[in-house]
Amino acid sequence: MPSADPVLLQLYRHRFEGVADEMGATLQRTSYSPNIKERLDFSCAVFDVRGRLVAQAAHIPVHLGAMPASVAVALDAFDEWWPGDVVLLNDPFEGGTHLPDVTMISPVFVEAQRDEEATPDFFVASRAHHADVGGMTPGSLPLAQELVQEGLIVPPVKLYEAGMLNEALQRLILRNVRTPQERRGDLAAQRAAHAVAERRLQALTDAHGAAEVSAYAGHLQAYSERLTRAAIASWPDGRYPFEDLIEVETDDRAHISVEAVIDGEELTVDFEGTSPAVQGSLNAVRPITVSACHYVVRCLAGDDVPVNGGCFEPVTVKTPTASLVDARPPRAVAGGNVETSQRIVDAVLGALAGALPERVPAAGQGTMNNLTIGGERPDGSSFAYYETIGGGMGASASRPGLSGVHVHMTNTLNTPVEALERAYPFRVLTYRRRDGSGGDGRHRGGDGLVRVYEVQVPVTVTMLSTSRQTGPWGREGGTQGAPGRNRLIYPDGTEETLPGHFSRRLPAGSRLRIETPGGGGFGEPG
Repeated sequence: MPSADPVLLQLYRHRFEGVADEMGATLQRTSYSPNIKERLDFSCAVFDVRGRLVAQAAHIPVHLGAMPASVAVALDAFDEWWPGDVVLLNDPFEGGTHLPDVTMISPVFVEAQRDEEATPDFFVASRAHHADVGGMTPGSLPLAQELVQEGLIVPPVKLYEAGMLNEALQRLILRNVRTPQERRGDLAAQRAAHAVAERRLQALTDAHGAAEVSAYAGHLQAYSERLTRAAIASWPDGRYPFEDLIEVETDDRAHISVEAVIDGEELTVDFEGTSPAVQGSLNAVRPITVSACHYVVRCLAGDDVPVNGGCFEPVTVKTPTASLVDARPPRAVAGGNVETSQRIVDAVLGALAGALPERVPAAGQGTMNNLTIGGERPDGSSFAYYETIGGGMGASASRPGLSGVHVHMTNTLNTPVEALERAYPFRVLTYRRRDGSGGDGRHRGGDGLVRVYEVQVPVTVTMLSTSRQTGPWGREGGTQGAPGRNRLIYPDGTEETLPGHFSRRLPAGSRLRIETPGGGGFGEPG
């Protein structure tokens, strides 16, 4: 392959990223659900013909780091690809993360016609969190014991084949969810995003030639690999262990043990000693664990490294089979994607703090505070609401932590109160910063948030949250952030403290108060 022109390399970086960005803009604008349209709980990316990541938009880290596994599974599942094909999947044990994250993958042919010998030039993929895909409770994040309780499971299947919709498959999917019209609209929005990506990649190759465009996809991957290897080579060699705890649904705590091994320009992250898979849904499938490790490396390698498959080449992740970080069927996994992924990041950062003490911050809130509320509106129509709630960011050696933000593996917005109250039969009575909840230190941890909901119809509420027993850890003498708290106020005014994981049927007029954790402090206070 001829050497890359440095100017063209940067141009192609932004050209490919622009394709993914435009996919995301299309998905947001054409989606139906507030979770996608307002919170932006989706991700988009471009892959080469081998299924290696070429570029991604700045969307959700837990989606994007795991999406290469989805593309790999789709490539294994189908030998023939035609223009207009769209593969759909959400099975966590076949390329997915958890069931609400629905992934679409489609081929891109840059030639005008596809013949028997032609192969795709690129693949594009989107992953969107659908607010309900069936299961035990509205929102599809139940307190489940096995995967089948969490919702409809879709292995890799072609929803569209050569542009023709598989109507029977779509009817099957929509029949198994509580909000079929919303799901229909969001699936159509994902397909629209893919159509935009195909047109943009076609235009790019029309302007510059398919050979040059494909070559620079490879050049970008090689460039990112060189930069990542150089960054790791600048870190001190050694073995750096760390252990963190996560609160599981049985009111117990499971261990996440990790050892980061830096050897020259390569990093190995070994989770030997981590607890076995648990009862409940906090088990993470291996792609989630790999995604969390890649996220940490990307954070520490620097912003100048283009995010693509090359970044991942110097990183090896070892996971014990059937453990909390490498669950196997039939384990439930809905919370592993959202909660355990956060604690894996904390554990890997804690390990690398031994090598890079001035660059690794204290722990952030360590949870996504996953709240789902569902039921029927007064007119009899069903609704399902999903929200992750921000909290405190950990302080660093150079500055305090931010307050009231989404931390690490989630990168969503909040649902604006106006949009929330317009779409659902409840009100938000309080939404403010939880003053003083950040850990003390030379630099204080960020504060969490307080959000109070009042439901106006009977609903089912489910919460998956951690950092309720112990707050996020501080560093270098900084104190831990305040743990989160969940409280229920009944219509008659009586109050009840709820655990981190709960599911309740609530009467109209009930109020739910969520106080999210603060981040850890950094350095000795005072």
